[in-house]
Amino acid sequence: MIRNVGIIAHIDAGKTTTTERILFSSGKSHKIGMVDAGTATMDWMEQEQNRGITITSAATTIYWKNAQINIIDTPGHIDFTMEVERSLRVLDGALVIFCAVSGVEPQSETVWRQADTYKVPRVAYINKMDRMGADFFRVLKAIQTQLGANPLPLQIPIGAESEFEGVIDLLLMKELHWNTTDNTINSFDIRDQLKAQALEYRKKLIETLCDYDDQLAEKYLEDKNLTVDELNEVLRSKTLHQDLIPVLCGSSLRGIGVETLLDAICSYLPGPEDLKTVTVYKQNKVLKHDRTDTASLLALVFKIQHERNLGNLCFIRLYAGILRTGISIYIPGRKKKEKITRILRIHANKNEQLSSLHAGDIAAIVGAKHLHTGDTVTLVGEHMVLEHMRIPEPVISVAIEAESLSEQERLIELLALLHREDPSLTYKEDTESGQLLLSGMGELHLDVIKTKIMQEYRLPVRFGEPSVNYRETITQKSCAENTFDRTINNNPQYVAMRLCVTPRLRGEGNTFIIDCEQEEIPDIVMTFITETVFTVLDSGVSYGYPVLDVAVSLQSIEYRPDLSGEIAIRALAAQCCEQACREAKIILLEPIMQIDVYTPSESLGEVLQSLTLCKGQVKQIEQSSTGDHVQAEAPLKALFGYSTMLRNVTQGKARYMLEFSHFEASKS
Repeated sequence: MIRNVGIIAHIDAGKTTTTERILFSSGKSHKIGMVDAGTATMDWMEQEQNRGITITSAATTIYWKNAQINIIDTPGHIDFTMEVERSLRVLDGALVIFCAVSGVEPQSETVWRQADTYKVPRVAYINKMDRMGADFFRVLKAIQTQLGANPLPLQIPIGAESEFEGVIDLLLMKELHWNTTDNTINSFDIRDQLKAQALEYRKKLIETLCDYDDQLAEKYLEDKNLTVDELNEVLRSKTLHQDLIPVLCGSSLRGIGVETLLDAICSYLPGPEDLKTVTVYKQNKVLKHDRTDTASLLALVFKIQHERNLGNLCFIRLYAGILRTGISIYIPGRKKKEKITRILRIHANKNEQLSSLHAGDIAAIVGAKHLHTGDTVTLVGEHMVLEHMRIPEPVISVAIEAESLSEQERLIELLALLHREDPSLTYKEDTESGQLLLSGMGELHLDVIKTKIMQEYRLPVRFGEPSVNYRETITQKSCAENTFDRTINNNPQYVAMRLCVTPRLRGEGNTFIIDCEQEEIPDIVMTFITETVFTVLDSGVSYGYPVLDVAVSLQSIEYRPDLSGEIAIRALAAQCCEQACREAKIILLEPIMQIDVYTPSESLGEVLQSLTLCKGQVKQIEQSSTGDHVQAEAPLKALFGYSTMLRNVTQGKARYMLEFSHFEASKS
């Protein structure tokens, strides 16, 4: 039995601590790593240990009872959302951790939406029940109201804060207490003063399950005894269909609740055997491909990690077939072949060599030269591909340069390597200034990359001040009609064309439309025009930023098969597109960020004033026993240096999260 599970949460909810406890409880490690002490097994990178946060997703495999559980511990900071995105793309289930004090936080909502996108079944775990301000039932309600989920508690806590001592199992109707000295769980009958609450929540559990199953409801109404197996059968079915979210609780730091959490992962989250097929695209057709060992090989590369001793580690999820060392694989999207020389099962920064990998499993291929994140892997001769991975657009840039020309060449090679590892990190040369621009998801993202280049790769570089990645768009319809009639290398070339551009609603993206009377235009001609149009829009027209939300339509084309070559068609398409856009009144769009500030109530006034100084618009203020949560929107440019400002005005007591919201017309 295999379970492929991701651990996702807001920063500081206790993901890595929970993973460390899982490793210890399963016997994978014999010492509990500590995040604060920089000894966490899964935060093996030096920067992760120094900063006390997870930066890159780390994979490991444990064995619990009769199950093999492949676990990916993901970052909680929004700047590293790409790590969460690509992990959820290949996982079958997710463990979502919530802090019993802070509850549902901004990144909690972000990762929840990502899990919704990929239709990933979830188990929820309310951690830190021993912390001051912990409130299991408040968090339970927040999961329901803020996330629109249907949480179903399988446990309720015995006490809270310093009085938290264990849980009541609502299925077994027993008190469970953890002896952290010898790592055992003791089961007791529920004491009298806790019975009423336990019976109330057990009744809610049973009635919720009966709402989904008529046979269970009939038996319940007839006052017949419902077995744990019967309840679990319905619970698992509805969890797999994402109708219900089983909820457990505990304190990972104290080792309370982790073993029952592992049981829940095995019992309620899906394995490869539950997911019979996967969607593939083949010759413009959408097909279903069996997820079995006997089906044709099919895998997805979801992460690239460069190791100095091993080279490139290409993490793959094998959906179908058996991958063996020595065979040749094919990458349909790149039309390249690779030979499999080594397969490794990864445990953080350690590994175990495998001779083969079976359908449903996760491992890493060593040394592949042509594989990139998001690539589909098949056998030679197959041309099916999986759905592409979503890569978020970077919103912030810095100029970067090495100290010498020879080191500049090495820097460009290194940036190519880092982009291969992290596609949300991009780089390009500014055509006007000649500067090399590095773009990422936020200031922390770029700071981590800076540290990596200078300390891990020992390449001294200079970084400029951060700048905003603007966008361009048009504000009115415009058309351009031109003719290309020239001789190139003694070959006459002729083509005439009319293109129109029309603004679309914000967020609708770019599109190309054929709107001319000609009945037959060769596919190759349309390919030349379409590719050129999108290249022009991606490169920018007036300011050098990508153009957004534009519909480009081909109104007419006059071409002659003997005279209209590729060069002429592409050159004219670019000219018409650029001209039409320039005449359509281009404006700049700036990124607007959603900012969530968590502050003690006594500092609320200072926080609101700091947001005003940053041109922020407050959308909502939520009050709780632990302080105030301010939700606002502000231009990214105005938020540079906000962390220092917030720390100063609140004496370091407040914290904040930034997430890209949308683009809107720049006011500066």
